[in-house]
Amino acid sequence: MKTELNFADHDAFYEHLIAAHQGLDEAQSAQLNARLLLLLANQVGDGTVLAACVDAARKPFGPYSPPEA
Repeated sequence: MKTELNFADHDAFYEHLIAAHQGLDEAQSAQLNARLLLLLANQVGDGTVLAACVDAARKPFGPYSPPEA
């Protein structure tokens, strides 16, 4: 899993992401996030890398029990 910034113009990406959420209610925004996450996961395509990303994203919220592979 890459933890260093790995793409150019991250500010432009963030602005694009925020713009995509404009005008959506909370449920629609959550659906957009879920759809985006699944599309990006498909682009990564490596289950081990994806599991490491999930674990890293979850870490600040405390321990959890991930499913066994």
